[in-house]
Amino acid sequence: MCDNKEMRKTATDDASGFVVLAEAIPDVILEIRYYSTYNFIGERIRGYEEPIALLSREAASALKEAAVELKEKGYCFKIYDAYRPQCAVDHFVAWGKDTGDVRMKKYFYPDLNKDEVFEKGFIAYRSGHSRGSTVDLTLFDMQKGKDVDMGGPFDWFGELSYPSFRGITEEQYQNRILLRETMIRHGFEPYEGEWWHFTLKDEPYPDTYFTFPVRASSLPEQ
Repeated sequence: MCDNKEMRKTATDDASGFVVLAEAIPDVILEIRYYSTYNFIGERIRGYEEPIALLSREAASALKEAAVELKEKGYCFKIYDAYRPQCAVDHFVAWGKDTGDVRMKKYFYPDLNKDEVFEKGFIAYRSGHSRGSTVDLTLFDMQKGKDVDMGGPFDWFGELSYPSFRGITEEQYQNRILLRETMIRHGFEPYEGEWWHFTLKDEPYPDTYFTFPVRASSLPEQ
């Protein structure tokens, strides 16, 4: 279990309300960055024990409805992250305080001083992901066989990631709008600092931060 003494009043390792996202949405594509070393830290993040995505049952159901709509338009979802255990957030925070570790700077935050990551909201001590109804995702064009061009990469620390950023092509901007409006229609709220980040508006656990690791065996047998 991922644990943190400061979180215990609102934390639990009860995963009974969660599902494996690929089982709920069979044609979803997974690129779980925090299981890999290709992320803004440069190593696998604590708590990511399998390259899978877990999400609250309610959020997964809403996302499935969005996926059905998008499939009719020739797209499917690619998932970068979903449920994130609190120990992973703690890993982010520890990295943010270590100003000497800049090994991935040129890939994810070349224009940002590392001591700004908290001030600008790119890292927080608590994450909506740990409540289980937030997802990071993009669109995949099934006919072309590649990601839809959003004008900027996942987890880029800077204004390029703002959904409202207009320093990209009109096509790239409209791709962001397609993703955003589809998610809103199906009950998700966008985050104004990251074009890929959405939280279920009526999330079932608004005050709970979960601690179980990302692995299928964290979920009770159905």
